Amino acid sequence: MTIGNILSQTRNSSAKMSVLLVALLPLPPKLTGESSRADETQRQINADSLPAVFDLVLTSLHYVSHEGMIMEYGDRKTRLCFPILVAWIADHAVHTTLHWIGSKSCPKCEVPCNELGGNPRKVYKVHDYAIYEEKARQLESGEAASTWEYFRQVGVKTGQNIFTALHRVNPSNLHKLNLLHNIYLDLFKHIMQWVQGFLKRQKRQQAFDDAWKEIPPYPGFSIPKKAYREVTQWQGKEMRNLSRSISAVLASALRNPDSFQHREFPIALQYVSPLVDFSLMAQYRSHTPDTLSYLERYLLTFHQTKAIFLEFRTSKATRAEANRQHRELRNKSPMNVLMRFTIPLRPNGVSRRIKRDFRGLIGKRI
Repeated sequence: MTIGNILSQTRNSSAKMSVLLVALLPLPPKLTGESSRADETQRQINADSLPAVFDLVLTSLHYVSHEGMIMEYGDRKTRLCFPILVAWIADHAVHTTLHWIGSKSCPKCEVPCNELGGNPRKVYKVHDYAIYEEKARQLESGEAASTWEYFRQVGVKTGQNIFTALHRVNPSNLHKLNLLHNIYLDLFKHIMQWVQGFLKRQKRQQAFDDAWKEIPPYPGFSIPKKAYREVTQWQGKEMRNLSRSISAVLASALRNPDSFQHREFPIALQYVSPLVDFSLMAQYRSHTPDTLSYLERYLLTFHQTKAIFLEFRTSKATRAEANRQHRELRNKSPMNVLMRFTIPLRPNGVSRRIKRDFRGLIGKRI
């Protein structure tokens, strides 16, 4: 817990103790899968434990937000203060748990999941948890059909938001964008997975590693000691350094394209550069209409040029399902015959490549 008007250099200094640890949230045990009844009981315990901990942690705020408390200021004067919770800094996965929203829902507004990343100027209705609480009562009274559809459309689950009981607090305003979780540990992490897939397909991974290790020293920048593929764990500091140098390193790795690569390489650079520009401009201490329009333009360009990386944007679950269906298809006679048909006609190396091509086509169709 911290106070909002502390300077960043003071807040980031551990000696100043400007951030205090209030509580450690419990980590619920995983489901065993031995019996559905036991899993359902454990699932209910996990769902009830988090609200219970937050009720205990936020109890003191309930009283002071109503009655206030006498606090001493730096000018040696005492004033009646009303401490109000104004922000909760966390990644999206934590916000989905605290606000009881879907994984593809916005914690601030009711934008449909199929419109995420769309028109940045379109305005959506902000989450109103007072209405959701009234709708939840309708579920208890038996009006289920229309209410379930309403919650599905707004992307909210039927459980209670953790922060709705706090006085003077609008839960939808607690979500704040931050560079650490939203940019460095989220977008840049995923983008680098796609970039590595692109470099692997173009056989430029070694060139990227060589350019990465040759970055010269610069004030405020930590020189990489390992090749990019040798780093097993990335922290916020490393991802911040990556955001400062990814455009130059990628441009160096994609030098001298051949006739087939001449079209794709500029698009790849154009895809990465807007996100770098966005992360740098987002660090401005104040913004004007011009800088905000620049940020919107960077995001628009980012989404317009992402098609070249779509084949690398598969999750672990999607890859596992594709592999499972691929194994099933291999055992079926038509595909098995097609694969075996080329074996006597091609050299061994060519036949193996054809098998890999079939596997790639199967994965793409899925």
